[in-house]
Amino acid sequence: MSTTAAVRVAERSAPAVDTERGHRIRLRLLYVLAFISNLAIFIYGFDYYKLPAMDRPFSSKHHMLRPSGPIGLYLGFVGVALFIGIFLYPIRKHWAWLGQIGKTRHWLDIHVLMGLTAPFIIAFHSTLKFKGIAGMAFWIMFAVSASGVVGRYLYAQIPRRVTTVELSMKELQELQENLCQELASQRILPEADLKALLRLPNAQQIARLPIPIALVYMMILDIVRKFGVARLRRHASGESIRTFFGFVPSQHRELEKAIHAAAEQAALSKRLLFLSRSQKVFHLWHVVHKPFSYAFAVLALMHIGLQFVLGYF
Repeated sequence: MSTTAAVRVAERSAPAVDTERGHRIRLRLLYVLAFISNLAIFIYGFDYYKLPAMDRPFSSKHHMLRPSGPIGLYLGFVGVALFIGIFLYPIRKHWAWLGQIGKTRHWLDIHVLMGLTAPFIIAFHSTLKFKGIAGMAFWIMFAVSASGVVGRYLYAQIPRRVTTVELSMKELQELQENLCQELASQRILPEADLKALLRLPNAQQIARLPIPIALVYMMILDIVRKFGVARLRRHASGESIRTFFGFVPSQHRELEKAIHAAAEQAALSKRLLFLSRSQKVFHLWHVVHKPFSYAFAVLALMHIGLQFVLGYF
């Protein structure tokens, strides 16, 4: 076993310290805040947004919700702030002082959050009417946001070291073997459920799949694995209601340790199986994502500039 893999194995045997828990909590709170804010705007303006364009000036909410109104303008400012925040992530790679702040993965998580939130804020700013330059910018932004979700998923499919350098195939296989040995030594999980969780398609079949189908297949396997882990927990613990049919961890520490190892083994095996396809799709994603992002930036700046020229601010 290589030195790197040996160190990684030693880290697995040591008591785990969850250094990412704080970040996950903050990220979830931000997602909840974004969801509640957008939902509140939608509920408040629903009766206005559903009106035809010709009838909106007669609504009591038109003064507030129109793009140049107090709420509409505020949403526009929030959209601009999100727009600036979204582009801080790629800029960070070129500014050394900014690159030293925080972790790349944390920046990417916030980048994705802002990319998902911005289209909704901009949609409400435009009162769900997408015409002209603003309309073009919105749909390009929507495409960038959707592709960003795919990119974040692909990023997670490529295993990395703590130093963010990609693991070699040999080291991944060594880690996989170590996980297999760990599972075999525990002997507390139902064998049939464990085999079902670790079952994967043939590597030759995956190599023949077109890239879009391979990407969808990867996502399906991830969803299926969630249900496989739940079934494993449900049968091993004998607790169905308390574990919410296996989707919530039980109180058995050793059992949860074994289930975690099994889930990690299943995820790692899938990543190994799709590694070459993931890397290829990730490269193609960069080719598509960047031009759309730059096009959106140009159109957004044109829209903002026109508003200043026309005196809406």
